[in-house]
Amino acid sequence: QVQLVESGGGLVQAGGSLRLSCAASGRTFSSYTMGWFRQAPGKEREFVAAISWSGGSTRYADSVKGRFTISRDNAENTVYLQMNSLKPEDTAVYYCAASRIPVLVTTSSPFGSWGQGTQVTVSS
Repeated sequence: QVQLVESGGGLVQAGGSLRLSCAASGRTFSSYTMGWFRQAPGKEREFVAAISWSGGSTRYADSVKGRFTISRDNAENTVYLQMNSLKPEDTAVYYCAASRIPVLVTTSSPFGSWGQGTQVTVSS
């Protein structure tokens, strides 16, 4: 298991940008598939983006494709989510997650390690 800590959330106006970071502990970070999920009030947690262990493959939810970019720095044990052209409907708590399964799935069950979440609020 890895320990995950997210940062970078905040309040931003529609059309603005934020970059979320997720710092991981442990020496095996580079072996994990990493993902970002989000949960808005009253809604179920949903997939946002995922990245392979090498960073060579990525996958995005249709709702964020073209606006969000996931990346990772294995030397720094960190995964990022660059969010541009933010919309009020992007408002949610964003969670970083790690999976041992080397497949870019969109469901949460394969992800065994989760961070505490960081709030992103987009005002209209």
